[in-house]
Amino acid sequence: MIHFSRSLTRLLGELKKLPGVGDKTALRLAFHLLKSPDNLTALAESLLEVKAGVRFCSVCFGITEDDPCHLCSTERDRTTICVVEEPQDILAMERSRAFKGRYHVLHGALSPLNGITPGDLKIAELMKRLESGAIREVLIATNFTVEGEATALYLTRLIKPLSIRVTRLAHGIPLGSDLEFIDAATVQRAVEGRSEL
Repeated sequence: MIHFSRSLTRLLGELKKLPGVGDKTALRLAFHLLKSPDNLTALAESLLEVKAGVRFCSVCFGITEDDPCHLCSTERDRTTICVVEEPQDILAMERSRAFKGRYHVLHGALSPLNGITPGDLKIAELMKRLESGAIREVLIATNFTVEGEATALYLTRLIKPLSIRVTRLAHGIPLGSDLEFIDAATVQRAVEGRSEL
């Protein structure tokens, strides 16, 4: 077994916490960074900058440096809210250029088997936004997974009694896929072909 210095071992451990990074990738990344101290310094500084400056928007719960975020403070359709699971899903929707409304990030999906309940998500905050009476449509853009579908159904049951139109992305997106990995054209077709729930 190879023994590394304490600091390198710690770096490897931290890198392996990233999604999709195992032992080999962590080692490759660590040695790449060590070859170029300037890159290592720049990475460390950018991580500290993100930690200090990036937060969640108090309106949509997307990622921002300004509060409210750019999408919440610009002139977009204020009558439509697109509900997504994670902040990166906003990027997928924006790449399509098909959606012109506002967003709401749940920060997950319902998953009773994993202990994720409505109280763990930003559902209460969504319902509070809907109380204003200005919202005419909620587009549910949760992932097409069991958890995403369960979340969409749960939200539909909460929102329908408010006489707000509830729509879902069209099912042109493959079942079991995550929205953040879908190409812009497919997302655009899905937004244009959304259907009432």
